[in-house]
Amino acid sequence: MANSKLTTYLILIICSCFTVPSTAKTSTLVQEIKQQSQVQDKEPFVGVNLGTDVSDLLSATDLVSFLQVQKISHIRLYDANQDILKALAKTKIRVIISVPNNQLLAIGSSNTTAASWIDRYVVAYYPETLITGIAVGDEVLTTVPSSAPLLLPAIQSLYGALVAANLHTQIKVSTPHAASIILDTFPPSQAYFNQSLTSVMVPLLQFLSRTDSPLMMNLYPYYVFMENKGVVPLDNSLFKPLTPSKEMVDPNTLLHYTNVLDAMIDAAYVSMKNLNVTDVVVLVTESGWPSKGDSKEPYATKDNADTYNSNLIKHVLDRSGTPLHPEITSSVYIYELFNEDLRSPPVSEANWGLFYSNSTPVYLLHVSGSGTFLANDTTNQTFCIAMDGIDSKTLQTALDWACGPGRANCSEIQPGESCYQPNNVKNHASCAFDSYYQMEGKASGSCDFKGVAMITTTDPSHGSCVFPGSKMVSNKTRTVLNSTEVSGAAERLKFNTFHGSQISATTVVFCILLLIPFVTTR
Repeated sequence: MANSKLTTYLILIICSCFTVPSTAKTSTLVQEIKQQSQVQDKEPFVGVNLGTDVSDLLSATDLVSFLQVQKISHIRLYDANQDILKALAKTKIRVIISVPNNQLLAIGSSNTTAASWIDRYVVAYYPETLITGIAVGDEVLTTVPSSAPLLLPAIQSLYGALVAANLHTQIKVSTPHAASIILDTFPPSQAYFNQSLTSVMVPLLQFLSRTDSPLMMNLYPYYVFMENKGVVPLDNSLFKPLTPSKEMVDPNTLLHYTNVLDAMIDAAYVSMKNLNVTDVVVLVTESGWPSKGDSKEPYATKDNADTYNSNLIKHVLDRSGTPLHPEITSSVYIYELFNEDLRSPPVSEANWGLFYSNSTPVYLLHVSGSGTFLANDTTNQTFCIAMDGIDSKTLQTALDWACGPGRANCSEIQPGESCYQPNNVKNHASCAFDSYYQMEGKASGSCDFKGVAMITTTDPSHGSCVFPGSKMVSNKTRTVLNSTEVSGAAERLKFNTFHGSQISATTVVFCILLLIPFVTTR
């Protein structure tokens, strides 16, 4: 009889643990997610833009699984894709949805149309899907100036519909601007909005101030560098560490700028102040660096893209603010998640992504120690290679030293070995330099060779030639790539037994703990 009671009790425990959540429990979960997201959004974050000009884009379900595996918590859509909004439900991923430019006329001229849009794309999904903002148009004032008069009416109509739905405090409404709406951006203290846009910007900024909404800016140090080569140094554009003599100084404020993005953000703050607005925060809705370009874009390389985006992520998560506003760190959305291979030329337009459309990384970011953002992190792996443009005689001298007194492993660059081809001094020197650099534990000064070598974050391995630095992390790299390829299946299988009920790890552990007394007393 005692055994029968014990069995019954054990069954009750197990059943209670694995019961499908009731509607009440589900709504409580949604409330917890909502409250948690509001707290988290007060901290600076890094998100990604999701463009869809991709020939083989993942399904909505697989896309969301991929975002979860990559630990991406904020995304921005260029529309309001309903499949993606549905797939994002209860994931804790925050999303900005967008009104495309071609819908501004309808929404800006009809409150009814705006209310219908909010009902269809917001009310139908919130709060299960954590919509945090609505981007109304994209760079309207510079790309479709004829629609400028419709911009604020569209924003106000959408905001009015959010008020009617009692969602106006949770979901912010704004519009992303191109950096070109600000003139004389350096020094930042002299920046101002293009005066031809004043009639739009003044009421828009007043609206943003009144509704506690951000000024959305698309800021690209890449274009600043390309348009000002010889004036703006590459290192300043890439967030590279600078000596004090290389920092940019605002002569009016004497503030020192170590990177171009901070200067662009402060230029926006100064421009707003010139229009008597001082309580609107800048949200960087786009920033990035292309990994490939044509002959006219020689600085669009994987190494520069890796350096920029890795340093950008660290900069935001370090919460250091800007020289003008050290107390405010702008959140940033990286442009973009996937290479959009269907984009029109130039070549760089199709090469802004962190990942290819098959979900493998374009390059492996180096963001270790800056929080859990993105799984494609090689723990700050670096390589040492020969610089471009160095004459062969100088390189040969450095190569001879590395293979001789330096005791680098040069066996693989011998005839017939894996790194012999291409048979040129630059390739052989790079292999030897990296061997020495890795052997020295990547110590400061171990990648110099009298000024002919440089450190890179891009793996120089090719074909069957695997560089020493790559061998040290090859297992980790394979794990990263595999995790992106199987992410969809892995996420769907996790705790999805028992007729589809979602069982959390915490619940399973709790149930096991309840059972322990009975197991140990038997």
